[in-house]
Amino acid sequence: MIEPCKPAGPTRAVADDLDLLEQWLELDAPCIVEAGCGSARLLRTLLERHPGCRAWGLEVDARQHAKNLAAPQAGLVFVAAPAQAIPADDASFDLALMLKSLHHVPPDAMDDALIELRRVLRPGGHLYVSEPVYGGALNEIVRLFNDEGRVRAAAQAALDRAVARGHWLDVAAQRFDVPVHYRDFAEFEQRMVDVTFAERRFDAALRAAVRARFDPHLGSDGAWFERPMLARLLRRAG
Repeated sequence: MIEPCKPAGPTRAVADDLDLLEQWLELDAPCIVEAGCGSARLLRTLLERHPGCRAWGLEVDARQHAKNLAAPQAGLVFVAAPAQAIPADDASFDLALMLKSLHHVPPDAMDDALIELRRVLRPGGHLYVSEPVYGGALNEIVRLFNDEGRVRAAAQAALDRAVARGHWLDVAAQRFDVPVHYRDFAEFEQRMVDVTFAERRFDAALRAAVRARFDPHLGSDGAWFERPMLARLLRRAG
């Protein structure tokens, strides 16, 4: 079972989600499930730092799942499954993660996903949810072709409902900024437009509008942004 870390004075600067997780929880030897793991970057690093852990990485995108299977790692199992239908027994895990993934769950399935994550967690287990905040210079560019304002708000509303229903207890929350760098506009397009989980194509007018907002951020070392994030740590009630 994962125990919360003891308070240690003022919160130090947060480098990323794993840094914050290590502030909030003792990651000694838990079983972890991440819903919507993507490339599983955080899980891979976590297992390197905490080799006593075991983890499942759930992914619904078939192409990304195939890439994950082609790069196995000790202690890490990849499963093709959505958050709302996890093929695991009740109380199988100590910690559940959703990193920039809850807002990708269909809004009418978000409540079901949180119920399912509660089911597979042991009593007292924790759910860590990190979601991008709808704001900042990068968001002003991306929303021209992928406006996530509604789904990001729906994700936070789903978490609030789950707490209000007594399914979860609020433990901690923190906003932090993640630095994002692009060498040039071509890399921005490759990372933000040509993604496996969405079909997006710019026409000439849209591409010009996006580039007009992107180019003022370019300097001699590319374009730097800060993506504002909100992390919430919940504990399974009951």
